[in-house]
Parts: sequence; structure tokens; C-alpha cells
Amino acid sequence: MTERLPGLSTLAVHAGIRSGADAGLTIPVYETADFASGGDNALPELPAFGNISTRFGDPVTAVLEERIAALEGGTAAVAAASGPAALLMVFHTLLQPGDELIASRRLRDEAARAYKSFGWNVVEADSNDIATFERAVSPQTKAIIVESTTGDGAITDLEAVAEVARTANVPFIVDNTLATPCLLRPIDHGADIVVHSSSKILGGHRDSLGGILVDAGTFDWTASGRYPLLNAPRSDYHGITMQEAFGNFAFAMAVRVLALRDLGPAISPFNAFMILNGIETLALRMQRHADNAKAVAEWLSQHSAVSWVNYASLPGDHHHNLARKYMPKGAGTVLTLGLKGGHDAGARLVSNVKLFSHLAAIGETRSHITATSDAVRLSVGIEDKDDLIADLEQALAAPH
Repeated sequence: MTERLPGLSTLAVHAGIRSGADAGLTIPVYETADFASGGDNALPELPAFGNISTRFGDPVTAVLEERIAALEGGTAAVAAASGPAALLMVFHTLLQPGDELIASRRLRDEAARAYKSFGWNVVEADSNDIATFERAVSPQTKAIIVESTTGDGAITDLEAVAEVARTANVPFIVDNTLATPCLLRPIDHGADIVVHSSSKILGGHRDSLGGILVDAGTFDWTASGRYPLLNAPRSDYHGITMQEAFGNFAFAMAVRVLALRDLGPAISPFNAFMILNGIETLALRMQRHADNAKAVAEWLSQHSAVSWVNYASLPGDHHHNLARKYMPKGAGTVLTLGLKGGHDAGARLVSNVKLFSHLAAIGETRSHITATSDAVRLSVGIEDKDDLIADLEQALAAPH
């Protein structure tokens, strides 16, 4: 008889906790900076994917890592102090000076600034035009990264980009922060590595910083010989080769014992605990986010003051077919709109709302609103949708 696999809601509550009558009732947070390594502190044997030394984590962080790995369908995960810290550990493990990283536009803008001093070149591609990824590939390309769904509500054709990465024989990395595994699991569509800013929707309450990366266990690091941290002997660990020693979780292990060890962006145990608490309600919150966002988008699309609305669950949206393929449960929490009065009208809307907070934050329980030169962005929370619509209605009707 085939063992039954738990659903996402069950995993969000129980994954990472050992079985037993009282298991999981309390996840301890240890206020200490030292954990026993179980071996030679200078050259640990790396017998297991556990707490090897002080910088490699604590029990509550281990539960967080196992839980996210289970939710995303990966082999292992490594937590970090923030989303950017998780990305830095990924690229520290993959890239050498002179290497190139292909990134979708928004990620490229952020990465190009951050990684210039490392000698890594970030090449821009357009998630709406898969051919731009193909043209961007060069002999120096070592990875491709995209967002599953972006901060303006667009959805990436993951399988198409994954095919480009496979042809180039480089790992495909997906930032799944805004979709979360409840709406989309990138590994199911060809991703080799998944990253999250867990401060956002995973935690959900804007109270704790954190980031996490998930190893899908799908990439063969020895095929090209281009990833020395994974396929060359490590003198600091008795000459082992990560791929040979750890198989389908070699990348996660390399990140843990090399990048996390050397760069040190460890997550706070208390933040890990808070994010774990948030994850227990993730499935409930994400469905409410998606349902509310769709209701608000439908209402706005019929309003006389609104010129356009971007939300992929709306029929006719540019990304609607991708939403049906990748995110049939809903297109997430973020939508954008344009007002007929342009920027001034958008600024008035932001000033006149009472329930929406004027914050750039995305994906927490509360609803937020921001305005740019040509658009208004809403991150729709879990409040009653009628109250959110009423707030927007009074704000749009307010006198100039």
C-alpha cells in the first residue's frame, strides 16, 4: 500500500516535528550562541544534515527548514537572516568572479547593485519574453533567476525559462516569495532552487526578518565541472566532494557549511520561531489573500475612475492563461491599477484611504497601498473584502 502524503495545510502545521503523542506542543527557543558539534570543531566530519557548529543553526531553525522543504517539495532547506541574505548564500555557492547571472528585470536591478563588488555580472532578461533569456546565455552564465509572480502581479512562464536553463546546463532559481507553495510550487515546474523572503507572506505578520532557500535535489553539479564548491574536494572538510558525499541535497549542504559558515547570515532563533507560527496559518491566509484580491480587482475593473487593472485571475488579463496554468487557486495578494486622473489621482487615493496602510510592505495580513508615477499597487490583506472595497470606494469618491 502506497504511503499517503500529507496535504499542504497539514505540512504547514506538522512538518519538521517528530511524531509522538506530545510532539510539537512546544518548539524550544534556546537563548544561546553555542551548540555541540558532535565532533572535531576544526574539521567536522559532516555525518548528517544537522547542527554542525554554532553558525549552522539551532533546533527551532531546523524545524523551520524542514517545514519549508516539505511545503516546496525539496530535499533540504537552509534559513538565513533575510531574503537578500538567502540569495547571497545561493550565489556565493554558485558564482566565481567574472561569472554571469541572468535575472528578470526587477531582480536584476537589485542584484546588479549588490553584487558588482563580488565581480558577478548580472544580465537582464524580460519574464514576458522568453527569447530574451535565450539571447542572454553566454559561456559565463552560471544561473538563471526569476520571480514566480512579481511585485506588479505578473506571472512567469516557469517551464519555458526552465527549458532555457536546462539547455544552458545551469541551475534555475525561482523566488517564490509572493506565490508561496500554497499557490505555486516551482519545483514541480522545473526549478532547481527556490528562495523566499520569509519576512513577508510565510511569516505573514511583519514581525520577524528571515529568508530561506530550498534545494530541489534535481541539478547534477558534476556534469559540467563548473561549480567547484560542489564538485571539487574540500580541504577544510577532509577532502570530501559535496556532490559525492551528499547526493540530492548537496547544494543545501554546501550552502550550510560553506556560505553560512563563511558569511554568517544566520537567522535569529526567535525570528525562526515567529515565522514558524505564521506558517501554521499559511494555507488559510493565502486563500483569503487570493479571494480578497480577486474581489477587489473585479470591483476596481468596473469603476468609472479606473482606467486599467492588472490581476492575473481576471479574464482578459495579459497573464490570465499563465495564472490558469500555474496558479489556479488564485494569483496572490498583489494587484496594480491605473486611474484616469493619472499620478495626482493615485496620490489622492493613497491619501484618502482609511483601512489600507500607506506602506511598501507586501503580503502581510493587513492591506497596503503605494503609488508610483504611473500606477497604484495594492497588497490585499485578509480583512473582510466588503470593508476593503468600501474603503476604496470612499477614497475614490472623496473631493479633490
